[in-house]
Amino acid sequence: MRLKRNFNRNSARNFGPLYSAPMAIWFTLFFLAPIIIIVIYSFLKKGLYGGVEPVFSLDAYRSLVNPSLIIIISRTIIASTAATLITICIALPCGYFMAKSKNQTFLLLLIIIPFWTNFLIRVFAWMNILGNNGFFNEFLLRLGLIRESLHFLYNQKVVVLVLVYMYLPYAILPLYATIDKFDFSLLEAARDLGATKPQSMLKVLLPNIRSGMYTAVLFTFIPIFGAYAVPLLVGGKDSYMLGNVIADQLTKSRNWPLASAISLVLTVVTTVGVLLMMGLQKRDTVRVQEPGLPAGIPGSAGGGINR
Repeated sequence: MRLKRNFNRNSARNFGPLYSAPMAIWFTLFFLAPIIIIVIYSFLKKGLYGGVEPVFSLDAYRSLVNPSLIIIISRTIIASTAATLITICIALPCGYFMAKSKNQTFLLLLIIIPFWTNFLIRVFAWMNILGNNGFFNEFLLRLGLIRESLHFLYNQKVVVLVLVYMYLPYAILPLYATIDKFDFSLLEAARDLGATKPQSMLKVLLPNIRSGMYTAVLFTFIPIFGAYAVPLLVGGKDSYMLGNVIADQLTKSRNWPLASAISLVLTVVTTVGVLLMMGLQKRDTVRVQEPGLPAGIPGSAGGGINR
C-alpha cells in the first residue's frame, strides 16, 4: 500500500520542467546568449584595432543612415521580395502537381536530392553554367545564335535566379504538405456552382492553403534576406546585400558594433515577419472556426461562389 501511495504521489508530480530543462538550456546558450551579446556590442564603441571598447555609443546606429548602406538595404529588400515571390509562384503549381500525382514518393525524392549536395557546390555549378565559357554560352555559340560570350554573371538578376533555385525546395515542401490535406472535391463543388477553374483555384484552394503559404514565405524570405554566399559568388559589387556588409564589417573593417547593429536590424525584421505571419495564420484559423461559415469555403456564408 505504501509503495502504491508513493507511486501515485510521484505520478501526480509534473515532470514537464525537468524534461524541458535540457532544451531550455540549449536555447539559452546558443540562441538567447548570442542575441544578448549582439545587442550589447551594438551599443559599444569601436575598438582602435577592432573589437569593442566598454564605452556606450550610438555611432553604429548613426552609421545605419549612411546613403550607401541605405542603398544596400533597399537592394536587399527588393531582391529578397522578388526572389520570395518568384519562389512561391513556382512552388505553388509544383506542390499542387505533387499532391495530385500518384508518384509522390518519387517526386519528394527529387525535391530532397539537392539537399544531399553542398550549398557551395551548387552555387559553383551555376557559375559554370552561366560563366563566359560555361555551358549556356557554349550552347548558344554552337547554335550560332551569338558570336561572342554573353555576360550572365555578376548582376542582381542572376543573384535572384540562384536564390530562387537554392530556396525553392523550402517553399515546395510546406505547400505540398498543406495541399495534400486539401479536399479536392471542393473544387468540383465550386465548378458545379458556376465558378470557372481559375475562380475555384483563387477562391477555394488558395484560402484553404494559406497556412502552407505563410510557412513557405517564412522559410524563403528569412534566409534570403540574410544571404551571404550567393551575392558574393555570382553577384558583383553592385549586388552586395546586408549579409555581405556584415561579413565585411567583421573581417575587413573590424567594426563589430556596426556589424552587430545591422545583425540586430535583421533579427528584428525577421522577428516582426514571423509574428505577423503567425497573427495572420491565427486570424484565418479563427475565421474558419466561426459558426455559419462552411469549413471548406471560408467567407462564403451561403455556400456559393461569388463571381
